[in-house]
Amino acid sequence: MELKVLLVDDEPAALERLSALFAQIPDTKLVGVARNGREAGHAIAELAPDLVMLDIQMPELSGLALASELAPETRPEIVFVTAFEVYAADAFAVEAADYLLKPVRFDRLRQAVERARRRRTLQRAYEQQVEATAQVRENDLDGIWVATRQGHIRVAVSEIDWIEAAKDYVLLHTATRSHIHRITMSALEQALDPARMIRVHRSAFVSPDRVEAINRLGKGLIALVLRDGVSVPVGPTYVKAVQGRLGLVVEEV
Repeated sequence: MELKVLLVDDEPAALERLSALFAQIPDTKLVGVARNGREAGHAIAELAPDLVMLDIQMPELSGLALASELAPETRPEIVFVTAFEVYAADAFAVEAADYLLKPVRFDRLRQAVERARRRRTLQRAYEQQVEATAQVRENDLDGIWVATRQGHIRVAVSEIDWIEAAKDYVLLHTATRSHIHRITMSALEQALDPARMIRVHRSAFVSPDRVEAINRLGKGLIALVLRDGVSVPVGPTYVKAVQGRLGLVVEEV
């Protein structure tokens, strides 16, 4: 499925960098750029993009305000791109597919694009899957209740690809979106079943079922490559435990 992409940022250098990165991502087509929120709103109505890479701090209308104005039934997938972490909670509250910090890493951009693509593809089938998903969650005691503006939603651990620390919060990354949750990494480690979610770094947990490759970084360090292509480094003190958990046979040097 080819995604039509609109880039929105008031900084020309940021637009140039995103354009260059998207040139390396297959099945995407840049259909336009906008330099402020009002211009972006008109471009979305005219071009009907599938995905909007949206800066937050812009003149005339912020990215968050624009996202809030869009009708949910016709709104494109949105990935916020910003230099500031403080907007993460608000970004996920408006159902953003992802939240990227500048300068944007290529692996995180690719992950965000694939997540948006998956959300787009699954949108029509979602309602049919709700009943089956609910049955799975009833039998899955390892869920995390995440606060939203409307109340709370329960994220099953079986749906989580990986978890990363974000100051006083954590980001729960699933195949279709990320959830922001206020909890410490140490509290999570006590609550999570280590057979289903392993700690690989002081700032990250990973589902072993989502690991598709292991890259050597030198000096005994490794990184785990997940199914979306994102690379999660393993902390030096976690390397042996992670290798053992994944059943990796390590030759003694």
